[in-house]
Amino acid sequence: MTRAHRVGNHDSHEHDHSIETDDILSQYQKEAERLHERIAHEHDILSIEFLGATGSGKTTLIEQVIDHIGTDASIGVIVGDVAGDDDAQRFKQHDVAVSDVSTGKECHLDPGLVENALSDFDLSEIDVLFIENVGNMVCPADFPLGAQARVLVVSTTEGDDVVRKHPVLFQSCDIGVINKVDIAAAVGVSVDQMHADIKDINPDMPVFKTNAQHPETMQSLLTQIDELRTHDHAHH
Repeated sequence: MTRAHRVGNHDSHEHDHSIETDDILSQYQKEAERLHERIAHEHDILSIEFLGATGSGKTTLIEQVIDHIGTDASIGVIVGDVAGDDDAQRFKQHDVAVSDVSTGKECHLDPGLVENALSDFDLSEIDVLFIENVGNMVCPADFPLGAQARVLVVSTTEGDDVVRKHPVLFQSCDIGVINKVDIAAAVGVSVDQMHADIKDINPDMPVFKTNAQHPETMQSLLTQIDELRTHDHAHH
């Protein structure tokens, strides 16, 4: 009887915890929708979120996109890191507006942090906003930031099983990038396998294979970003 009683309480606790978690995630979803309304509709800004593990190449990819856009648009970047301002300093060298967000112990950005970061910009002067999330392949999946597109970057250095290990994040993103393809053979990784795994998880996701150190490998991804900009302008 004692065991049954304890199990019953345990089941009830798990049920209550599940409800509480659902309520919290629902609240974050509503905050993300309000954030999207403010950024996209009130200020006519295209926002693109970049996600991926530390070292996947998110910062370099965004730098290449910034250089590609050049003076065609005014750009802002929100940089999420647990600590430090290394990435923020890199972006500042490209003469774009930057807000550096240190999350402390938090492993992801949330809508509230992004909302606070917006106060660092004159939103009437921003055309495109890039959001670089904290380097993490798990937590950001449940915390949308109101961006029109989420770009998930994985590197061949993470192994060709990285996609299969993180299906939820791939399901919640819009564009996939397999980066550092130039060293795939050296690290014993099959780019084709990574590509196939992405398509198994999210068949509609466009996938781009890049070496962010070499702009010529970026052309297809840059074209996709240009299409987002064109579509966003037409939409508004």
